[in-house]
Amino acid sequence: MNLFTDIRALVLSAIGALQAEGTLPEGLNTAPVTVEPPRDPLHGDMATNAAMVLAKPARLKPRDIAEALATRIASDPRVSSAEVAGPGFLNLRLAPSLWQALPRAVLDRGADFGRSGMGQGAKVNVEYVSANPTGPLHVGHTRGAVFGDALASLLDFAGYEVTREYYINDGGAQVDVLARSVYLRYLEAHGQAVEFADGTYPGEYLIAVGEKLKERVGDRFLNTGEQVWLEEVRDFATAEMMDLIREDLAMLGVRMDRFFSEKSLYGTGRIEAAIESLKDKGLIYRGVLEPPKGKTPEDWEPREQTLFKSTEHGDDVDRPIMKSDGAWTYFSPDIAYHYDKVQRGYDQLIDVFGADHGGYVKRMKAAVSALSDGQTPLDVKLIQLVKLFKNGEPFKMSKRAGTFVTLRDVVEEVGPDVTRFVMLTRKNDAPLDFDFDKAIEQSRDNPVFYVQYAHARVCSVMRKAAQAGVDVSDAALSAADLSVLSHEAELGLMKKLAEWPRLIEIAAKGHEPHKVAIWLNELASDLHGLWNRGHDDPTLRFLQDDPATSQSKIALARAVAVVISAGLGILGVTPMEEMR
Repeated sequence: MNLFTDIRALVLSAIGALQAEGTLPEGLNTAPVTVEPPRDPLHGDMATNAAMVLAKPARLKPRDIAEALATRIASDPRVSSAEVAGPGFLNLRLAPSLWQALPRAVLDRGADFGRSGMGQGAKVNVEYVSANPTGPLHVGHTRGAVFGDALASLLDFAGYEVTREYYINDGGAQVDVLARSVYLRYLEAHGQAVEFADGTYPGEYLIAVGEKLKERVGDRFLNTGEQVWLEEVRDFATAEMMDLIREDLAMLGVRMDRFFSEKSLYGTGRIEAAIESLKDKGLIYRGVLEPPKGKTPEDWEPREQTLFKSTEHGDDVDRPIMKSDGAWTYFSPDIAYHYDKVQRGYDQLIDVFGADHGGYVKRMKAAVSALSDGQTPLDVKLIQLVKLFKNGEPFKMSKRAGTFVTLRDVVEEVGPDVTRFVMLTRKNDAPLDFDFDKAIEQSRDNPVFYVQYAHARVCSVMRKAAQAGVDVSDAALSAADLSVLSHEAELGLMKKLAEWPRLIEIAAKGHEPHKVAIWLNELASDLHGLWNRGHDDPTLRFLQDDPATSQSKIALARAVAVVISAGLGILGVTPMEEMR
């Protein structure tokens, strides 16, 4: 049940009727016509821009179109009034019975209320986290993991077929540095004094890995050169780090459908195949690039390179894919990886990158556009930094990690629910301040507490009603007389519930799961507001002396709890049944 979709269909039907009678010309594009909540609730329940967007192509005044539409739309029994405002906006007020039907619709559909078929089963690959396998995940990875996971759940709820994917960056020089760092811990496990040179990883998390390596190989690697141990230690250390990363993600409730190894692209012909695909399209050539911005001819040495014509697909400059020594640039395996995604038949690709990858966006979009002949869109979502605070001060670095605060540090401090919700209270490309004290504070200012408390309040009412002998099963509540829910505060809460299906489609279309968190906070606020008004007006209390009236009131509260539970499920947060 999506009232906004239903009323938009009514508006389009009215437009069609006006075309049939000759008031409006045929062939008008109605795609821009919207029906949405008005900016000011005092203006009505819904507003449409139909007259404004149709005026120019119809060569009519917007107000004339709006008045003709108002007459048509007002005759529908679902509409109590249609009023023209300003130059031609049309404000609608709906019959109370439409809002009063909302709780029943929610209870009948349960957690599936608001699910959308918008995605039509299109296959979407969401790649996120994809941290170098050189240590535990840090707080920046945490935000990316939460965002990517919530986005994947949101898209699934909106009718897409989603794959959650992690790209293991195990093909570069950083894994050699990891191997050397683990080797030092291995020597340490044998009682040797070691010194971590610049560039190696000194974190304490590698102590256990060094000890495991000792258990595995004994003293076989002692007093030997890298040519003996580097490859084996690299594979061993990478596997250990990926186990650690999986454990970190599990703490946060994140589980991937697929892990893809960068290393699997090397020596298998897969990079060559991707580049050959671009070559077949005439997009690979030998050439010389212009000096980068800020470089002068005096400090820039031009050299011929193998280049990808990324400018033909929207990039600012063409990009090197092969170094002068014949080795691939770091961009080439990324091209091959996305070529693999394209070949797997995804309808859409989404990459979740850290903010430091902003300069990488255009070239990656260009590559996917070229590889798919423009058929597979790539959306890159950049995750801005997280600043941690505790006791009013910046949160200190982790000893375990050596140089940064880990995902594990954050989750152990406040739990996975708080971590996930707080990480989604701001848009992904906006900086986020994470205050540990506020995150666990039980107050209106703590959004996760406020939303979970709303759900717990409803559960408390239902327990008390059941103890009083009231049947509070969803079937019984759905059968209650909902026409008694006529107070403005009750109608306001039902109007908020009506926004849920629309909100899902808007958030999914924009790849913006933070909108779910913000909306849930607004819904919780409306529920708490109705609860508080019951202190002064006993008729608004959910528990009444008459069991039938209690069922009607509780049906609304239960519907709110169902939607909160569904929304928190998208965010990966547990709906609480009681809070202490």
